[in-house]
Amino acid sequence: MSAAEYVPTGADIATLREAASRCRGCELWEPATQVVFGAGNPRAPLMLVGEQPGDVEDQRGLPFVGPAGQLLQRALAEAAIATEDVYVTNAVKHFRFTLKGKRRIHATPLVSHIKACGPWLDAELSEVDPELVVLLGATAAKALLGNDFRITRDRGRLIEADVAGATRRLLATAHPSAVLRATDGPDRAKAYAELVTDLRTAASLAAG
Repeated sequence: MSAAEYVPTGADIATLREAASRCRGCELWEPATQVVFGAGNPRAPLMLVGEQPGDVEDQRGLPFVGPAGQLLQRALAEAAIATEDVYVTNAVKHFRFTLKGKRRIHATPLVSHIKACGPWLDAELSEVDPELVVLLGATAAKALLGNDFRITRDRGRLIEADVAGATRRLLATAHPSAVLRATDGPDRAKAYAELVTDLRTAASLAAG
């Protein structure tokens, strides 16, 4: 499985987004409502990469507009990162889920899905060419840094790696959904504060 044949060479973000609507690089396109491509400033200094769209994103066709996205927007504002300085996307562009009655329950993408969707992420990285890539969660980190990467070990620090045909600067942190899953109270407050701290570090690295 691979999306490579659907990715136009040298295309801008608008063209890539339009082309992604026709992608059949893996089976996830069929049960999903629509593709959810990246959004934001295509010349942003910060590129944020998450795992995959959720149920709300799948219905609206935009990344990070559900509960986790709302928390992320709050954390970005608290870290003094302006909306126009960010481009957001996901490692996988279609929602993977299981049905429980009428509810669609998030299911983590398989390695095969991450690899199949890799050409889209590579194309976004090449076109946006950000000063820093922020990896939100383990799936995004493994998509660009391999299966040996551990968020718990390496979060919040600058990493340089060859990604999408260039040496890029990256920083990994927790996915906002992990903050929402933390027990409400001190645990969630701590997880949120750590996310904001990492985003402040990212802003400083991008500016520097």
